[in-house]
Amino acid sequence: MRLSSLLPGLCAVAVLAACEPVAPPVLPDPPADECGAAGYQGLVGQPRDILRPMTFPLGTRVIGPDDAVTADFQPERLNIEYGRAGRIEKVSCF
Repeated sequence: MRLSSLLPGLCAVAVLAACEPVAPPVLPDPPADECGAAGYQGLVGQPRDILRPMTFPLGTRVIGPDDAVTADFQPERLNIEYGRAGRIEKVSCF
């Protein structure tokens, strides 16, 4: 069999393969907000001094850029992180 006789068939297969629908990627579920971090997102961008008069759930950590913290994952623990400029950069459960 000659290549010239196979070429139209191969082209048709390639075109049909390109038309095959592709399933969208499966994304992981977003992490649950077990610590209530969503309610504190307004703190992001604020100076860390704003935290002084506030009360937070038991176990809340306020973490600075050079602070050592344990790596144990407790999804119910609120973490408030601030950067070198003293502004709150992240509020999360992890």
